[in-house]
Amino acid sequence: MRKRLSSILYNSIFRKFNDDNINVNENKLGQFPYEIEVVAENLYVPWAIAIGDDGTILVTERIGRIRIIKNDILQPQPLMIFSTPFVSQGEGGLMGIAIDPYYSQNHYIYVMHSYGDSNLIYNRVVRLLENNNSLIMERIVIDKIPGGRIHNGGRLKIGPDHKLYITTGDAGNSSLAQDPFSTAGKILRIELDGSIPKDNPFPNSPIYSLGHRNPQGLAWNSKNILYESEHGQSAHDEINIIIPGVNYGWPLVQGDEESVEVVTQKSLIHSGEETWAPSGISLVKQGPWKGKLLVAALRGQQLFVISLNRDGTEVNNIESFLKNEYGRLREVVEGKDGSVYLTTSNMDGRGNPNIGDDKILRLIPR
Repeated sequence: MRKRLSSILYNSIFRKFNDDNINVNENKLGQFPYEIEVVAENLYVPWAIAIGDDGTILVTERIGRIRIIKNDILQPQPLMIFSTPFVSQGEGGLMGIAIDPYYSQNHYIYVMHSYGDSNLIYNRVVRLLENNNSLIMERIVIDKIPGGRIHNGGRLKIGPDHKLYITTGDAGNSSLAQDPFSTAGKILRIELDGSIPKDNPFPNSPIYSLGHRNPQGLAWNSKNILYESEHGQSAHDEINIIIPGVNYGWPLVQGDEESVEVVTQKSLIHSGEETWAPSGISLVKQGPWKGKLLVAALRGQQLFVISLNRDGTEVNNIESFLKNEYGRLREVVEGKDGSVYLTTSNMDGRGNPNIGDDKILRLIPR
């Protein structure tokens, strides 16, 4: 049953941007432009959401289940339950999910998950085939991505170019992020069948950008600018604009630091000494937040709404909503009708679960 919630308290944070740092100038109350419903609850670490053309919602639970929501009702039986060699340890498990752009013809779904092999943990992306409301493994599209208990990345998105983009963490070994022969600490770009696009920045390599610690979110704006969210080591969480072939510095630099070893790209914005732990991100196409970048925050327990300039290359303003209202927020996705879906992540071992956690929330434009 859906539960409608009312009167949400939020903080509005205006940040002044200059060459050196970001200062928080004011906090105030205001009108929240959405109504909030709970469309699913009693989930276990819902990691990612993908929404089909018919409005059906697919949800991954990190313990290895793919759930389905039809007509705002969570179906009791999972579409798929992963088994050995699948593993769910620490931050690993079942993570990102994406629906093929030609799903109505081929019924393909892509997911990223952790698995064990010879006492080591790896991550891989697999293509699943839906048939009669069940899923079977169709093929492995990329394999042997270094994994571990921490820093697995895990986000999957199909870009405007119909390529599959994959975020990978450094798996707890920071040097891998700078290793051009490792797929860890990178954003990867591959064809939907797993082959390497001919226009990738490095010949015969899936690597699209490097120097990432634990990238968690991907989103494109209307001009096909790719944004990424990333966890810093100690605060200094980042929102980046991703440029093909560019090095984002980890572990050589963080925040506004510059490397004397390699040329690195500075972030669009970083959290300074504050910890956000930004996770899923979404560029809104319609409704009250049209054109704004939404960022779900885990440690920060809030939803950031970032206003960009016309080119999408500078931050004009940041607002913080739902702070400490629902706990840790992991995923944010815009629905076909302009609703915004959020997942909580209070059952992940780092949160304080409330009754009914974990949940999927729907923000409905007023």
